[in-house]
Amino acid sequence: MSRIAGFRIDPYALALTRPWRTAAGTVRLRHGWLVRVEDEDGCFGLGDEPASLPDQVTEGQGARLESLAAATLGQSPDVALTESLGYGIGIETALLDLIARRRGQSLRHLLAPEAADFVNVNGIGPIESVVAIAEQGFRIVKIKVGLAPWRDEAAALCRLSLPPGLMLRLDSNRAWSFREAEGFLSAVSGLPIDSLEEPLRAPDIDQLAMLQARTEISLAIDESLESLGISSLLARRPVRRLVLKPALLGGLRWTQSLAAKARDAGYDIVVTSFLDSAVGVAAAAHLAAAVDAESRMAHGLATSDAFADDVAKPLRIVAGKLSFNEDAGLGML
Repeated sequence: MSRIAGFRIDPYALALTRPWRTAAGTVRLRHGWLVRVEDEDGCFGLGDEPASLPDQVTEGQGARLESLAAATLGQSPDVALTESLGYGIGIETALLDLIARRRGQSLRHLLAPEAADFVNVNGIGPIESVVAIAEQGFRIVKIKVGLAPWRDEAAALCRLSLPPGLMLRLDSNRAWSFREAEGFLSAVSGLPIDSLEEPLRAPDIDQLAMLQARTEISLAIDESLESLGISSLLARRPVRRLVLKPALLGGLRWTQSLAAKARDAGYDIVVTSFLDSAVGVAAAAHLAAAVDAESRMAHGLATSDAFADDVAKPLRIVAGKLSFNEDAGLGML
């Protein structure tokens, strides 16, 4: 069996076409590292290790990646993969991509033989762009809220003239107190809202459960997964949905395992990118196809158009569906 003969860790800095607001701050230039591992036969695999948000490059992070990748030299890709937990998503994805390429199969089918051949995705934009985004074929549009007084935002949403069948996916990035979140949910209760992510400024399982009990809108947890505790969330299920970012959770296989446990606990699962490069978005898309084989959900993967340039050509999105290339592995050349 061929062994790993080399690797490259290339830093990148991708300019955004517009500022990207996150819960932790605003991003204008996205940093990270493109990982490439290669075996003795010249077959290679790619992975993306994005910096933490809001684009904080930790001192020594690149050197740490170099050291971890060097530890795979001389190993078979399968053996290196078994030891890669804790290496981060970049190295793990590169190894999975390499293995899938050698086997002549897509990465999503390596993760799950029954994986879907496309992924539904939501559009993203400000309130004033919702109709224009819907005209591109998206059936769900995600909007950031919590940027202005909640009464003003609720009123702006209520004034929208939405096309038939369009759903709104809202994300407040932990902007509100319990009473503010309750008031907002009451004010928009008549709108076609798919979900509201992270409604509470200080997330608490009891308060989230109380808030969910008072609304028909599905509440979702994203960046609060760690602080609330995965074990507690699986045991209690205070909300209806979990939003999983494989880059933030540390890898595709761990996220896939968590998604299975969460689904067994009754959660809906949405997989999203982490403002990754095209390679990272492709990895998250393959995971979404593996964990959502029936294509029930719209996943948060339509983020590549936020970049003025990228490390590779992004996977194609048409009418709210992300399609995979026919090439093996990630499908990224």
